[in-house]
Amino acid sequence: MKVLHNSFECYPIAKVGGLADVVGSLPAYQTKLGIEADVVMPYYSNTFVQKQKKSEIFSGNISLGSKEYEYKIYNIVNNKIKYGVYLIFVEGLLDSESVYGYDDETDRYLGFQLAVLNWLTIEKVKYDVIHCHDHHTALIPFMINNCYEFQRLGNTPTVITIHNAQYQGQFSHNRMEIIPDFDFSNAGFLDWYGSINPLATGIKCASKVNTVSPSYMDELKSHANGLEGLLRTESAKCTGILNGIDTDFWNTETDKMLPKNYKVSNVVSGKKTNKKVLCEKYGFDSEFPLFGFIGRLVSEKSADLLPEAILQAINDNSGISLFILGSGHKEIEDQLIELKDQFKGNFNVHIGYNEKLAHLVYAAADFLLMPSRVEPCGLNQMYSLRYGTIPIVRRTGGLKDTVIDIGDGGFGICHDQASVWDICYSIGRAIELFRDVKLFRKIQKRIMKIDNSWAKSAQEYIDLYKSI
Repeated sequence: MKVLHNSFECYPIAKVGGLADVVGSLPAYQTKLGIEADVVMPYYSNTFVQKQKKSEIFSGNISLGSKEYEYKIYNIVNNKIKYGVYLIFVEGLLDSESVYGYDDETDRYLGFQLAVLNWLTIEKVKYDVIHCHDHHTALIPFMINNCYEFQRLGNTPTVITIHNAQYQGQFSHNRMEIIPDFDFSNAGFLDWYGSINPLATGIKCASKVNTVSPSYMDELKSHANGLEGLLRTESAKCTGILNGIDTDFWNTETDKMLPKNYKVSNVVSGKKTNKKVLCEKYGFDSEFPLFGFIGRLVSEKSADLLPEAILQAINDNSGISLFILGSGHKEIEDQLIELKDQFKGNFNVHIGYNEKLAHLVYAAADFLLMPSRVEPCGLNQMYSLRYGTIPIVRRTGGLKDTVIDIGDGGFGICHDQASVWDICYSIGRAIELFRDVKLFRKIQKRIMKIDNSWAKSAQEYIDLYKSI
């Protein structure tokens, strides 16, 4: 079986969030299970792409309304990437350094999808399943089934994975001309509440739809930024498959980004060494319980609650350390920087993202904060478990599926509301656990043994492909 993953992100080529981690790992695990999985994505003028050995394998032309573009497809030649990777280059459209944040994003998304389908049609490249990730690629199922120039692909089954339903890619019906000719009696597939909505279109037209955790699929049927009724109507073809993590990459025994590697048998000394490194760098007392947060500083992650929660937590417990790694809303960033000066020795923040520092935080922290309002799956809690760091999570989406509270015989600390009170109460529970050294060490060893690898989930995707 041959599967083509279509995505705007794929680690290590281009990463903004969890989408990149999923698309960077899932095809590798599918390949191990005997599936021929490839990834096609935009060409980015970033450092990684520029350093790669590439070969041009195809060139063609696409139209976006009255605009004509030439595109080229490059194949990356890299033995460390265990699946095929194809990059689509369009000068001035698909050659940016960053992934998102451009004024012409609708054209960029559609231009990418058109180039993929044009390539598959002209070259007669045969894939058994075309797998689309998020709204950036969600018009592919519609165009395969309805656009005249792609009729040869019309019998190809499609899957769309919803990584985050809050972003749907809507644009005006006034731009209908950028979609290739189709039978206009089928235009209703494109519409959702008066706009062309790519994600809604993908849900309507794909053979199967899945989200990245079972709980997130359940939640979307009542809270999906306007798609609730559609997902309920299409529920027969919808399922939830929990993401996994790449346990070869996220491995405390071999992680080259850590000052000291460790395993279950020496987790105490290993984490102590890594904690000391981080504490010395950011001015913490390594004897204090260390709480980390890694993520985007946006309301979706409840980051707007963090400044007040940090203020209250430190006022209530002077013997703690809190460290934040992330970027996002300027107002939240400014508040955190102000707290950094106010609570030297107890709080520090690194604005931005740093992969090496993220690995150190997972290895050094005693607890990881994830009080998210929305968390379709979440990977950070799985990384933290793998590194012996106890997650503190709000019960939502994939966090609910992967973390069980210690009060229920589990290994994490859970709360139900996205509130300052819940965060601070959970921090208090964590401090009590930290002081119970015997139980704390027992849980650290237990969580490092939990298997959240892609092996099981990759097989579930293969079973989904086989069903269509």
